[in-house]
Amino acid sequence: MKDSSNKIEGNKDSKSLKDDISKYTLMKSLKENIGLFKDNILKSHDTVIYREFKNKNTELKFCLIFIDGMADREVINENIIYPLMQDNFDVQSKDMIDYIKEEVLIIDDLSETSEIEKILKALLFGDTLLLIEGFDEGIILNTKSWETRSISEPQSETVVKGPREGFNESLNVNMSLIRRRINSPNLKFEIQEIGVRTNTRVCIGYVDGIVNPKILKELKFRLNKIDIEGFFSSGTLQEFINDRPLSPFKTIGNTERPDVAASKLLQGRIVILCDGSPTVLTLPYLFIEGFQINEDYYDSFIYASINRILRLIAFVLTISTPGIYVAFVAFHKELIPTKLALSIYVAKQGVPLPTVVETLLMIIIFEIIREAGLRLPKHIGGTVSIVGALVLGDAAVNAKFVSAPIVIVTAIAGICGLILYEMNAGIIVSRLMFLILGSILGLYGVIFALMGLIIHLMSIKSFGIPYMMKLIDLDKYNIRDSGIRAPWWKLKYRTKFIAKDRVRSKNYIKRRYK
Repeated sequence: MKDSSNKIEGNKDSKSLKDDISKYTLMKSLKENIGLFKDNILKSHDTVIYREFKNKNTELKFCLIFIDGMADREVINENIIYPLMQDNFDVQSKDMIDYIKEEVLIIDDLSETSEIEKILKALLFGDTLLLIEGFDEGIILNTKSWETRSISEPQSETVVKGPREGFNESLNVNMSLIRRRINSPNLKFEIQEIGVRTNTRVCIGYVDGIVNPKILKELKFRLNKIDIEGFFSSGTLQEFINDRPLSPFKTIGNTERPDVAASKLLQGRIVILCDGSPTVLTLPYLFIEGFQINEDYYDSFIYASINRILRLIAFVLTISTPGIYVAFVAFHKELIPTKLALSIYVAKQGVPLPTVVETLLMIIIFEIIREAGLRLPKHIGGTVSIVGALVLGDAAVNAKFVSAPIVIVTAIAGICGLILYEMNAGIIVSRLMFLILGSILGLYGVIFALMGLIIHLMSIKSFGIPYMMKLIDLDKYNIRDSGIRAPWWKLKYRTKFIAKDRVRSKNYIKRRYK
């Protein structure tokens, strides 16, 4: 009961934010309006600047209100204060605001309003409020200016070929990076605010005419249902709109590269950009996308296809190798070749732990080393990971703490898992499932684990699209960009069900072979 009452009080508190602001109104007295902001609306805000001045020809008084560090002082001084102080203002009072907007201020974006809520939101976002003596309306001026990280190559998606640009934390910059790649009026961006206190701007991007309207409608419905105090990363948003939040396999993709986001848009997918986050969400997301990387589309289709097949093999090895090894050693020794069985037997002499326990311990230690390599500073992280793995592995074998074959099996599973880092959560859970069932039922347990994994993957949908569609649907156009990557001139159609318009180009490129 205590938790529920706290929740109710929290909801009341969030709803009262607008109620507290709505009781205030602007007045015609400039002094009273300044006091309204200083003593009530922006009370205890030490970074708010109040710049009062008057016109030298008419004695008309003004006040600029802005937040230090978020507004461009140069624009304020040269494009707002100087023109207002020097102009003659030879107009009637009733036309004063229109005259100031149209002929005095040198600002690209401005609007007049008397709504306190709108004014406060603009101030907190870096705009400047102009108050004029004798008017109960203010003018909101676009003076936003805050420091942003420069555009650089994302560390998590490096490429040998292809563009080096990556998203940063500015929503406007990220939208411009996508627009530079899709120069079409059909590219649409819809912005809304989510978060009661943070009012974080979230942008939905799609290509009109290609996107599936049912998927777009479902996404907007899920976003409108979100009730949260605030968030600072697209990962938080991902949990709210995920189809299967309890599944270790993600149903929403993410990228930090504008070229990948643009490519997804042209495939009929939707991207979600979050202000303050360099990671862009893409949806719907299919299982096969975990094996596709952006460099596949910059390399030869033969080389890209070979790499995709290798990733599929790596996925099978990383989830099944420990479980299969334990199943053979513990239950099916007769299926192991004689020389290999003798070698394993000799290696296990003096090891006190059961095979399943030493396998589990080595997997846990490998994951700890991997995590340490990620969290340590970049210039020493890689060194610590390599040295730690070599030293610990060699010392554990020499001390007869674990057997040498276990180190090999763990290394194979761990390295194959690193190839598919974006699927890390699903790989770890699947690997443990195969290991536990294999240690209990032998190969039968491995088979049951495989059946359970397949059933689970088949049951997942991403915004109504089957998660395994490209692997189970034998549509001749779908399979051309799945486990292999067909030549560009063969990729004539988009993925079934995801795109409204499946045809990529109305004029097909015809190739002649001699």
